[in-house]
Amino acid sequence: MFALLSDDLRFYFEIGGYVMPPLVVATFILWFAIGYRFAALRRGSARSARVLLQRNAKRVRHAPRGLIERAVLRGLEIAEQNPPNLRRWLDDAFAEYETTTKRFHKLILTIVTVAPLLGLLGTVSGMIETFDSLADMSLFSQSGGIAGGISQALFTTQMGLAVAIPGLVVGGLLDRKALHLRTELAQVKDLICAEHEEAKTA
Repeated sequence: MFALLSDDLRFYFEIGGYVMPPLVVATFILWFAIGYRFAALRRGSARSARVLLQRNAKRVRHAPRGLIERAVLRGLEIAEQNPPNLRRWLDDAFAEYETTTKRFHKLILTIVTVAPLLGLLGTVSGMIETFDSLADMSLFSQSGGIAGGISQALFTTQMGLAVAIPGLVVGGLLDRKALHLRTELAQVKDLICAEHEEAKTA
């Protein structure tokens, strides 16, 4: 089975030309980044931020399972220390979580943008080979001739789009989730500060 897979990979690399190695590397990096973001953007509990704060304020606490739960616990720990400027402390503490929501965003966007361009480069290279074969009147050559040039042109275009389109769709969904989490982080800070002020004036 490994030998069959190796033969298939060799065939794809040969038919795709010099554009294929960067496209394959870009594919692995893209899906590693997407997998990391998917794991990092876990919210945790489905309960609202207000409910999570109320439950944890009553010491009904458990190990956090996601980013919002970790932020709630961290925010309450800081509030219990009663610092002079709570909002500034929360901003500093939550900066790590906000950075986590943005990690690998630009990398995914870059790969999604570059992959079709690499495919287009392979298309141009394949068409050049095709026209060279036509000019030499050689239907077959060591590099594949007309058939090889057309195959490379079509295959690299297909590969570039196959990398970019799923990455664009999944990356867009993760960006929306990250934006929603950043909004919730801001809400957690507002709620903690409001409850802290109420406790001081009570």
